[in-house]
Amino acid sequence: MADKCPVDHGSHSSDQSCPVDHKSRTTWASVLSGTSSVHPVNASSLSTEREVSSIPRTDNGNWVYPSEAQFFAAMARKNHNPHAPDMKTIIPIHNAVNERAWSELMKWESGRGGEKCGGVKLVTFKGRPNDLTPKARFMTLLGYSAPFDRHDWVVERCGTRIRYVIDFYTGRGAGPSSNNVSFYLDVRPALDNWEGVKMRAENIWQGWFGSVHSSNTPSHS
Repeated sequence: MADKCPVDHGSHSSDQSCPVDHKSRTTWASVLSGTSSVHPVNASSLSTEREVSSIPRTDNGNWVYPSEAQFFAAMARKNHNPHAPDMKTIIPIHNAVNERAWSELMKWESGRGGEKCGGVKLVTFKGRPNDLTPKARFMTLLGYSAPFDRHDWVVERCGTRIRYVIDFYTGRGAGPSSNNVSFYLDVRPALDNWEGVKMRAENIWQGWFGSVHSSNTPSHS
């Protein structure tokens, strides 16, 4: 049954969790503030509809994203002063970005045999907006902007668990008055076990000398 969601409320996943933890909710609201419609929206009129994601769970269901009303209520409970009109913008963009994150993750998993045992599934997740990854920290030292959010997703592939790190970067559209928000996602296996090290090494090799598994292997970065 598809009744859960892919990013946590707090430090770990649970049966009651929904996408984006409390800190990440505030981060996303800050990033997307000012992009909502000028038409007034009352909190009582926010939608309670929830979108089913394409991200499989280990119990044969799919994770489900929060509704506008749930996202607003969770922020209000934490005294984050949410604005109801922003929910109309935050929810679809947040859901689309998470779908893109899963798509990028699956490029890494392509050709690694997950389809032989029912496909790769998301097991646990953790929002860590205040923790820079080593790569992100290094890039900031070179003068690049820091990511506005970070997620750690653990997936299972035929009994093997791999932690993925996702850095979320944002920018504005062209033109000084543009309110269009663009996103760049840096998705890669963490280097905390042999499988992650092997995958990253194969990616570098593929970037230099050609494909190891398939043409869907992520480009070297």
